[in-house]
Amino acid sequence: MESKISIFLPTYNLCNLLVLVFFCFAACPSLGRLSFNFYATSCPAAELMVSNTVRAASSNDPTIPGKLLRLLFHDCFVEGCDASVLLQGNGTERSDPANTSLGGSSVIDSAKRVLEIFCPGTVSCADIIALAARDAVAIQAGGPAFQIPTGRKDGRISNSVNVRPNIVDTSFTMDEMIKLFNSKGLSLDDLVTLSGAHTIGLAHCSAFSDRLVDTSLDITYAKELSKKCPAGGSSTSNTVSNDPETSFAFDNQYYGNLLAHKGLFQSDSVLLEDGRTRKQVEEFANNEERFFRSWGESFLKLTTIEVKTDNEGEIRQSCSFTN
Repeated sequence: MESKISIFLPTYNLCNLLVLVFFCFAACPSLGRLSFNFYATSCPAAELMVSNTVRAASSNDPTIPGKLLRLLFHDCFVEGCDASVLLQGNGTERSDPANTSLGGSSVIDSAKRVLEIFCPGTVSCADIIALAARDAVAIQAGGPAFQIPTGRKDGRISNSVNVRPNIVDTSFTMDEMIKLFNSKGLSLDDLVTLSGAHTIGLAHCSAFSDRLVDTSLDITYAKELSKKCPAGGSSTSNTVSNDPETSFAFDNQYYGNLLAHKGLFQSDSVLLEDGRTRKQVEEFANNEERFFRSWGESFLKLTTIEVKTDNEGEIRQSCSFTN
């Protein structure tokens, strides 16, 4: 199997590393504003501190990796990757109903407290979110490991009105998802790849209640969901695993589930039904290495959406409030 970049020590051979870096600069417009090993001088152990925090939290709660991935998506798709989703207060992104169930912020806060002790005013909350999501997938869930650039600044603006127009609703059609992803500089390939995040994590019954009566869903799977989600799936407290087969492993099982008509959300099932994406679903279902390689590329693009650098942002002392 092709070697992968580890979190702290690159294990790609030189050719593969050069290809990855070239891809990044070609596909991530904001990457030139960030850099690999950004904290090498100012806080050499920054990534290790984040990694250790994620490892400790995930060991106590195996749902943490899925929560951190979802937190990253909701941050980067609204105002860019600037930790605006963490700001508290009336009318902030965090106050929108779509974000009230977000988890993982306590892990970010824990990492920030440690970093402020050893490297005060140095590491942004935005970088911590990106690093934590990457590490949660690689360390705890068994997914691919790779380097990502850092140097993001924290945003000062967070408005709840910006949330709904900028995040994927589980009932979205393919065209609606393509339009949203394209607006973030993400391609159709990125859409299929990043949807693979649903190979881990949990979903509230109310988020897929429409699927319980969807005849395209595997009958046995639909019955299992109905048992876990009584009252027509209207419960906002009951949850089920996004991936019924390997719930806490970051693998390619999600795509196998789609082929078996066990996609939990409507936005999952359309990936199989639409001719524009079915081939990639089939390829990922049959080739985990291909999915992992694509995940690394798409994750890099995701984490560089509309990043803020220099005077465009700040390094918050607390992730919940601006300075």
